[in-house]
Amino acid sequence: MAKQHNYYVYIMTNRSGTLYTGVTNNQESRIIQHRAAGPETLTGRYRIDRLVYYEHHTDIRQAIAREKQIKGWTRRRKIELIASMNPRWRDLSEEWGLPPSEPRASSN
Repeated sequence: MAKQHNYYVYIMTNRSGTLYTGVTNNQESRIIQHRAAGPETLTGRYRIDRLVYYEHHTDIRQAIAREKQIKGWTRRRKIELIASMNPRWRDLSEEWGLPPSEPRASSN
């Protein structure tokens, strides 16, 4: 029997509402990486630290195609997608026992 693979298309945000869409095969690890990212990355520069949407796929090609599809959408359509699963925009990673994101010291 073939092993089932797990891939996730996800959307993260910050306190300002900036949206970031990505794909991963390890959600917990990826969320932790985003939260620890430095200013040389987009997620670090904009402090994108809350998981507000995700969907599961078992085929990487489907996951990548879906990520590209969502990235091509308007902001409004992305917001509607998030609201369909998470109307209160809770940090969904807290359900896994990950601690909430901590405020970072300003680099200024």
